[in-house]
Amino acid sequence: MSTEEQLKPSDFVHLHNHTHYSLLDGLTKVDELINFVKEKGMEAVAVTDHGTMSGLIDLYKTATDAGVKPILGLEAYVAARRLEDRDPAYDKERFHITLLAMNDKGFENLCRLMTIAEIDGKYYKPRIDHRVMEEYNEGIICCSGCAGSEISMAIRADDEKRTMELVDWYSKVYEDRFYLEMQDHGHPDSPTHWSEQTKINNKLMEISKKTGLPLVVTCDGHYLKHEDQDAHEVLLCVGTGSRITDTNRMTLKDFQLNVIPPEEIISRWSKTCPEAVRNTKRIADRCNVKIELGRILIPKFPIETGETEKEFLDRMVFQGLAERFGYLSKEEAATKSVAEIRPLLSKEILDRIDYELETVDKMGYNGYFLIVQDFINWGKNQGIIYGPGRGSAAGSLLAYAIHITDLNPLEYDLLFERFLNPDRISMPDIDTDIQDNRRDEVIEYCTQKYGKGRVSNICTFGKMMAKNAVRDVARVLDVPFAEADRIAKLVPDPVMGHHVKLKDAIVNEPDLKHEYETNPTAKEVIDLAMRLEGTIRSHGVHACGVVIAPDDLVKFMPLEVSAKGPLATQYPGPQVEELGLLKMDFLGLSNLSVIQQALRIIKKVHGKVIDMNKLPLDDDKVYELFRRGDTTGVFQFESAGMKRYLRELQPTAFDDLIAMNALYRPGPMQFIESFIKRKHGEEPITYLHPGLENSLKSTYGILIYQEQFMQASKEWCGFTGGQADTLRKAVGKKKVDLMEKMKPLFIEGAVKVGGATEEIAETFWSQLLDFANYCFNKSHAACYALVAYWTAYLKTYYPEAFMAALMTADMRWTDRLAIEMTECKRMGIQVLGPDINESYPDFATVGKSKTIRFGLAAIKGMGKALAEEVVDERDRGGRFKSVCDFAKRVSSVKFNKKSWESVIKTGGFDSFADRSDLLFNLEKIQAYGNKMQKDAANGQTDLFGAMGAAAEVPEVEIQPAPTKYSDKEKLMWERDLMGLYISAHPLDKYDTYFEEQTMPIAEIKPEIDGANVIIGGIITNVRSLVTKSGSKMAFVKIEDKVAEIEVIVFPKTYETVGAKLVQDAVVKVTGRVNASDRDGNKTDEAKINAEEISIITDEELDSYQSTGAKLKTPTKGVSQKPRGKVMATGAGGNGGFRRGGEDKPATHFRTTESDANVAPIKPKKLFVRVMDPTNKEALISLKQSCAVYPGLSEVILVIGEEKKAMRMPFRCEPGQALVDELTNVFGAEGVVVK
Repeated sequence: MSTEEQLKPSDFVHLHNHTHYSLLDGLTKVDELINFVKEKGMEAVAVTDHGTMSGLIDLYKTATDAGVKPILGLEAYVAARRLEDRDPAYDKERFHITLLAMNDKGFENLCRLMTIAEIDGKYYKPRIDHRVMEEYNEGIICCSGCAGSEISMAIRADDEKRTMELVDWYSKVYEDRFYLEMQDHGHPDSPTHWSEQTKINNKLMEISKKTGLPLVVTCDGHYLKHEDQDAHEVLLCVGTGSRITDTNRMTLKDFQLNVIPPEEIISRWSKTCPEAVRNTKRIADRCNVKIELGRILIPKFPIETGETEKEFLDRMVFQGLAERFGYLSKEEAATKSVAEIRPLLSKEILDRIDYELETVDKMGYNGYFLIVQDFINWGKNQGIIYGPGRGSAAGSLLAYAIHITDLNPLEYDLLFERFLNPDRISMPDIDTDIQDNRRDEVIEYCTQKYGKGRVSNICTFGKMMAKNAVRDVARVLDVPFAEADRIAKLVPDPVMGHHVKLKDAIVNEPDLKHEYETNPTAKEVIDLAMRLEGTIRSHGVHACGVVIAPDDLVKFMPLEVSAKGPLATQYPGPQVEELGLLKMDFLGLSNLSVIQQALRIIKKVHGKVIDMNKLPLDDDKVYELFRRGDTTGVFQFESAGMKRYLRELQPTAFDDLIAMNALYRPGPMQFIESFIKRKHGEEPITYLHPGLENSLKSTYGILIYQEQFMQASKEWCGFTGGQADTLRKAVGKKKVDLMEKMKPLFIEGAVKVGGATEEIAETFWSQLLDFANYCFNKSHAACYALVAYWTAYLKTYYPEAFMAALMTADMRWTDRLAIEMTECKRMGIQVLGPDINESYPDFATVGKSKTIRFGLAAIKGMGKALAEEVVDERDRGGRFKSVCDFAKRVSSVKFNKKSWESVIKTGGFDSFADRSDLLFNLEKIQAYGNKMQKDAANGQTDLFGAMGAAAEVPEVEIQPAPTKYSDKEKLMWERDLMGLYISAHPLDKYDTYFEEQTMPIAEIKPEIDGANVIIGGIITNVRSLVTKSGSKMAFVKIEDKVAEIEVIVFPKTYETVGAKLVQDAVVKVTGRVNASDRDGNKTDEAKINAEEISIITDEELDSYQSTGAKLKTPTKGVSQKPRGKVMATGAGGNGGFRRGGEDKPATHFRTTESDANVAPIKPKKLFVRVMDPTNKEALISLKQSCAVYPGLSEVILVIGEEKKAMRMPFRCEPGQALVDELTNVFGAEGVVVK
């Protein structure tokens, strides 16, 4: 029997493989690798990604589940010298080495080496060196590496001495765990035989004979199958930003780097070196790492009283309940035992808390709750504002008792089982909202308490999904942009957050299917994109994830240095949780910073300390604010649509706010109108079965929350809390197998326990399946509704403090600032510009008056630290008496010329002198300040002070500037340095005109994509360019007094309006809303494709007569492709414009329920016949009448007998009322709409 026949596929193990965790270098996905290995009869496989261990938990789970042995490895980078060295002349070079974990200690040492490489050795790549390899060699098998290893490079350089020195060192360090690694593409029979690797292989076989060191053969797999080679080349181009046609790009096409089938390896190597094949299996047999998943690895909470964690938690909980429910003060409760408190509590509270404590104890989570309450209560004691809860944790009475959450779950029917139940196998998840400007303090507290090496951020991966994969591939293949764009737009958008895979899209999407089948370019792009789809494309840090471990994290996983600086895990969040480690989400929430800032102002100005958690939730004045829709700045309730629904709903109770928070999102929005009607008795409240009334009555019979069908399944079907939560997961996550298992139990329970017929039970089950598309977590909605209530309370009772805090949070976001300043004006609050004697770093109220001062830190060129220094000096030495007094007292080094100019130009010194004069005298003022500060530093001021007033240096006399800056120039300074106008606005005189003739820019939202609109404002920026065809077009920034928008002027329109596009021109723009990107995806930013732009002249403005009626913005968008018909009423549909006012109601068309899917009706034209073009009175009458009815229809003047047509420079809405007016002037035959 030959050697070849003796070897079988299971005798070979791939020990050198790169997956897509080798970012934009490896293409193989772990599950595909495992399936391939099993299919080919191999029993084990290793993953050795470049400089990362990110894929090893994925490998371990997937391989173990499939019955394949996982070999956990790493292809590490070895520094040319020491890992600390970073001299570009010597240290850019680095070598590769293959390391495999032989046992648990070896895996821990791999984690340590990887972490050291990241923290201490990172220079282009994370590097280790011989010192740390020797220190942490235990339990690690070392293979000498690929052609880029130290030994291989020495062989390639014919450096015999260096080669043997390295072989000797590695064999001494790793002893019998060191193998000489040959690679298959060096075999003479390899299809991609490479002579350099052959040289390496031959030398290694020679060394093996001389030293007895064992040989092993590997394949350096970067992609799964040979047919994936082209896709891998595209991937390399994506990673390097090159194109496939680039001659000098990185390529590996000359090498066979797929995961080679074992029979090919055996056929080649059984004749040359069969032991190298057998040794792969021997190495696999030596590797036995066991990673325990699903453990509970919670840090031990330090308890100084000698109690157990359960005893300590129980006592803390009962003391908290006594305080929370008003039985005892906090101080009294702290002295009582559990036994003393129990008799005080109601049966409802006792039953619930006993169940929760028992569940937590049985599941081993006592320490978890102690840790969470500790950092939350520590933060609260430091004055840090936390959210009242987030997610399902608000359903826990235990969490409420120990101040983790701040909403009573009993009062709002929040279920503990939604958060934790005995059937749940994963750790509870308490996400924490923290004011964003103090989040780092909480993380630092945890780091100090549990140890620096035990707390870390968590990494995250971004994947290349369908549409992006198509665009990436098209770019690499040099497909023209327009063609690539067209193909990409055929790829369907995600549905409810779920991406549609290309392999499904080319079957189910007719347009894409046709393109794929008929266009060779599209087929090539899509075929390659399908191989790249789902590949990891980016690597970052989770926005809020933090892990806290009971021991050094490196004992459980490798760490890395994140792009933000702090340490991060190399495993993503779900894998961190699977290891059993405590993962927390510390989410920074700016609205909580607003609340904290407002409370600080209230305390300083009004002397009141407000505890947000003690606010009554039935304050009618607060609900009145919601009923008016005055919710600008109110958390999650400030969109235009939400305001409209609030005015219709007229909320009177906190439950209304919870419901609106849950309903106002894609999917459930369809039920808002019914919810409102039922609240007001305009629609009957019905239930499918009387047994469902208790769970649905709080929402008028409408199923809104996950907790409601959980409650229904408990009460109506007799489910346990755990079963109810299992049902929620099955339905919510569309787990088909689990749903099939739960359905008969649900039907049977509804019939036996609820008394329903089987037909009714089936009907409700089908409703549940539909509900899964929009169901929402009531606990989360309730917590965020509470934050909304808090902000509304502050706005109601302390409007100046609230708005000042809001503007402080948004001081770098000028769009928001403009909206908030407009809101202040509406509220009767005056916002004044910065003043060096009254302003603080942040926006602040001026005493108890309805006035807010602009913050100094909001001025460009200042910054928070400099603003604080100015205010500190003012607090120490009193108000500044003059600019020279300021120059003398504030450091001239820190407050430099740029700072002076910024504060002068924004009006900060207006109380002392004119801005023009101050700028003219600035050099003298600065020279005076420099001299006074220099003299003070040298001690000369004391000497002069002793000499009396005669020796005082006189202040600079402010000389009048020969040329004064204009008011317009001053306004431009304000806009440039503060982002918006403060003292006045260039559009002030246009207020009435714009209110009646245009739509507010702030109301142009992505939701009205495709709608026809008219806006007005001032041009702030023009960017012109020449298209490939040689035509000119422009991107124009236009702003009104509240917001700004980009207007796209395409070549055809540019031909007629290009000359008008100058900065600071005041214009009116007619066009269509565009809220799609180049891929056709909906974006969160709306733009306008201009159809007409006109300058609003002073003459037009002066002659304008107000009508009192306003042009209203469309509330819904329209599609760009015809898909149906619009039901219209009246003489002329106008694309959705509606005019307010009882006296002259405008006609407008109604749309069907799905008017987002219908085509816009093209506006009709108004033709007016004028026989005598010299009749000025008639022409003025025409203009004035059309001004009363602004719209999108063109007005065409038909002049004289020859019927010469002239388009008028204004548009209108040609409804019947306007036609009647014009008929009186021009006659019935002189007015035509068509």
